[in-house]
Amino acid sequence: MNKRAIHRLLGARRQKGVAALEFVLVSTIFFTLLIGVMEMGRVLFYFNTAAEATRLGARVAVVCDINASQATTNPVVRDMQQMLSILQPANISVVYTPSGCDATSCTAVTVSVTGVTVNTVVPFVPFNLTLPSFSTTLPRESLNSVNGTNPSCA
Repeated sequence: MNKRAIHRLLGARRQKGVAALEFVLVSTIFFTLLIGVMEMGRVLFYFNTAAEATRLGARVAVVCDINASQATTNPVVRDMQQMLSILQPANISVVYTPSGCDATSCTAVTVSVTGVTVNTVVPFVPFNLTLPSFSTTLPRESLNSVNGTNPSCA
């Protein structure tokens, strides 16, 4: 065997497993970025859904009985939680303007969402994001039930 053939043979032996190692390094970075992009998409979904949930909550609040906000089965909270399951009652605020008003003297209803935290699952970088506060204000509509019932508030 000549000297050149021996160097080729030794060089080939030293290169064994390099492709697998390169694949591991590149795929780790690639999949971390891929999952990170998907998680950011999920966070943006929650961001948009929280904004839509406040709009839904405000629409329900302006037509439901004003006393329903103190009830244990608050239709505003119930409907908002159906839309965005990570919402807790402590995250939702329903405020009638002016304060202390009744069904005939209120002028507006403001529904707010604050302190909602989204847990992410990015590999090697686990972190939680707190969504910004969202609020929607709508002018008063009925704020009262019709003969004690309101189908949209049941």
